[in-house]
Amino acid sequence: MKKEIKYTKGPIGEVKIITDFLPSPAELALRKQNTKVTISLSSESVEYFKSEAERHDMQYQKMIRELLDDYVAHQKSR
Repeated sequence: MKKEIKYTKGPIGEVKIITDFLPSPAELALRKQNTKVTISLSSESVEYFKSEAERHDMQYQKMIRELLDDYVAHQKSR
């Protein structure tokens, strides 16, 4: 059963305008290029990433990729 929406004719209150925080289509088109690889990981590591990814509603492969990207960026800045 859906909750009934009640409309009013009066003012809705103070309106707050927020800046656009989404990337432009050009920025979306410039995503990093990925290279597919085959890698063997421990079952314990894969299970950890799968459970954490599910908890955060994301893909576990993406989580591993971002972890590696962060590691590489850190190493390059040293």
